[in-house]
Amino acid sequence: MVQSNDAAVLEVDGLVLSFGGVKALRDVGLRVYENEVFSIIGPNGAGKTSLLNCISGRYQPQQGSIRFKGEDITRHKPSKRCEAGIGRTFQNLALYNHMTVLDNILVGRHHQLKNNFFTGSLYWFTGAQREELEHRRQVEDIIDFLEISHIRKAVAGTLSYGLRKRVELARAVALRPALLLLDEPMAGMNHEEKEDMARYIIDLNEEWGITIVMIEHDMGVVMDISSRVAVLDFGEKIAEGTPAEIMAHPRVRAAYLGTEDADPAAQEETVA
Repeated sequence: MVQSNDAAVLEVDGLVLSFGGVKALRDVGLRVYENEVFSIIGPNGAGKTSLLNCISGRYQPQQGSIRFKGEDITRHKPSKRCEAGIGRTFQNLALYNHMTVLDNILVGRHHQLKNNFFTGSLYWFTGAQREELEHRRQVEDIIDFLEISHIRKAVAGTLSYGLRKRVELARAVALRPALLLLDEPMAGMNHEEKEDMARYIIDLNEEWGITIVMIEHDMGVVMDISSRVAVLDFGEKIAEGTPAEIMAHPRVRAAYLGTEDADPAAQEETVA
């Protein structure tokens, strides 16, 4: 359990996001600590992906702040957040389907390239060759880790859905992020594929030292691998705590698990 006096890697305070008259996020705040697997759950339309889009820079909130490693990144562009060490995957796959698996993953290394068009043209004399070899070595490490060596030269668009999800994870990991945002990494997978993905997420967290923020609908997976869980409902955070606390929380049971609690006062409680 993370101690309250530990420094947070990610701090979200008072986030408000509206689309016209619809409020997607209502004063949402959370803290994510180093080496956590922090899950965000809630019914469809609760604002989970909107929250990740704000953290990654795809959306700009109307109110509130986002801090990463103590730096205010609320108005930073997505590319600057990527350079700071925030990677992500998407609910809907965002691969280059005409490119090979290897090339898709190499795209994830683009922000770390030091050579430009001019120095790169002097390939043998400016260190560009050494730089390319180092990037390819790191990509090969990721390919081995995610057990996709057999498809490294395959065109991404020809692969099964489960393998494409793994390739997208590989590309996000190629950024070498300190914080990895995963939007439904196991959606559409069979039981075996989910087990594999859960194992990769745990290893990325424990062995690679990557802090994880994950949206996931599979409650079994969430409760098995999460350090802490936050629950959104209609754009509002209604609870936050350990998996055991969340499962016992009356308002969560009513909103997410479909059960009713007879005590209205109990539903106003929030797990600290």
